[in-house]
Amino acid sequence: MPLEEVWFQSGDGTKLFGWYVEAQADRPVVLWCHGNAGTIINRLENLRELFRLGLSVFLFDYRGYGRSQGKPSEEGLYQDAVGAYDYLTRTRMIRPDRLILFGRSLGAAVAGELAAQRPAAGLILESSFPSIEAVAKHYYGGMPVHWLLGASFRLIDRLPLLSLPKLIIHGDRDDIIPIELGRQVFEAAQPPKEWYVIRGADHNNTYQVGGAPYFRQWAEFVQRAIRM
Repeated sequence: MPLEEVWFQSGDGTKLFGWYVEAQADRPVVLWCHGNAGTIINRLENLRELFRLGLSVFLFDYRGYGRSQGKPSEEGLYQDAVGAYDYLTRTRMIRPDRLILFGRSLGAAVAGELAAQRPAAGLILESSFPSIEAVAKHYYGGMPVHWLLGASFRLIDRLPLLSLPKLIIHGDRDDIIPIELGRQVFEAAQPPKEWYVIRGADHNNTYQVGGAPYFRQWAEFVQRAIRM
């Protein structure tokens, strides 16, 4: 893949790092907000498959992740997504009607907040949860990630405000974010929206278990969203 290293600034000036992969100049562009675990290097296999669909992708690391500076915080991650969006629209001059926002797990809350602040053609939420509180209730003892304690990530508050097309994806064997929480996300979203369940997939292998039908769902949704 033609991986281009990108340094850009968060909304509050923090220096961040990402990769941009361009399929063709006129193709849809995916702005990818990844989950809590790992960095962008852990998403290379998945990134390659999206590139094979003919999609350009901007995948970046939040503050405190990988080569990006700073320390993670809820507001900081929101600012990082805004910075990534502004880089695409202001530096690369990509029109919002060509942009698909994609968030997986924790990144779904980040992408949802970004969609509430900036226009885009569509929003894909995968392995998402309504709020940290909802996940903590499931685990009873709280979510097992120390820096998230005290954060809220209330995606469920943003969804009723978003009128852009939405695709909400979840694995039916997700043992970290149960599918019931993903269903709550879908039910809170206003139309247009689509619900796609990956049979046999857990939290971290959705695209691998989903295979060709998963990526076909992606391609069809992007095509519909860009045309709307």
